[in-house]
Amino acid sequence: MRTQEIADEQEFTRLTDPYRRELLALCYSMLGSVHDAEDLVQETYLRAWRSFGAFEGRSSVRNWLYRIATNRCLTALEGRDRRPMPSGLGAPADDPDAELLDAPGTRWLQPLPDDPAAVVALRDGVRLALVAAMQHLSPRQRTVLILRDVLAWRAAEVAELLGMSPVAVNSALQHARTRLARVAAVEDEPAEPAEPAEPGRRALLGRFITAFENADVAGLVALLREDVVLEMPPYATWFSGRAAVAGFLERRCLAAGAFRLVPIAANGQPAAAAYLGGPDGVYRAHAIQVLDVRAEGIARIDTFLDTGLFAAFGLPATY
Repeated sequence: MRTQEIADEQEFTRLTDPYRRELLALCYSMLGSVHDAEDLVQETYLRAWRSFGAFEGRSSVRNWLYRIATNRCLTALEGRDRRPMPSGLGAPADDPDAELLDAPGTRWLQPLPDDPAAVVALRDGVRLALVAAMQHLSPRQRTVLILRDVLAWRAAEVAELLGMSPVAVNSALQHARTRLARVAAVEDEPAEPAEPAEPGRRALLGRFITAFENADVAGLVALLREDVVLEMPPYATWFSGRAAVAGFLERRCLAAGAFRLVPIAANGQPAAAAYLGGPDGVYRAHAIQVLDVRAEGIARIDTFLDTGLFAAFGLPATY
């Protein structure tokens, strides 16, 4: 490699690497899949490198990368179905002992591992409830909402990126907000923004882990809101209400065996990686649990029974 090419590559890396995790959060909030988002970030950097020689600094490096990533996401979303959570597909089950129903072919929403840079830039935009609700928006409405409401871009900047007028951008934003409010009402998302400060969230997660590992149903119930929701993709079955959730945890979940939980964070929320003990005494990857914590307790337990997610969180397959 020639000296100039090496210098160019070093300069490209210096300018663009600080935005890599931030771009991952952006692509995730658009696509709802950490694996797809990682692929799109790779494509973004490849395209950026190929056009680096023509980059003349007319916009900031950050805006330039966001423009490439956003356009790649819009292309990727063409013709794709939304990535739902179980609560977005039907009513909750009444019986904790009911058969857990599969939904073959469904591409489920996935959680996103926390990263300080991503959380600072897009924390409010990657919360699971919001990303799930945004799946109901058109790709362009989703883009406008993220850029305007989450990243606080000006309407003129978004208009330039998407080839729209500022008036059209503001109209799309209003439609997106209205649609989100309607979806939240239908899916019964928590309306209040109140949540404990970080020390309180960590303490509650610790209590949740202790109760879960000890199969302490009463201890778990004490942490739950009355209207708590439990979802477990890839199962379409989900439960709502403290009684139903407690019944399922006691008779179906905790009865499966001994668990060990590792505290993690996902989507700007407290989370845990659950390992289930086998007959040989080995604890194997079982699920990623993401908690929606409010002032009154845990409002949602989103349990992702996809062991392929452990690698994305940098976690081993066994405990």
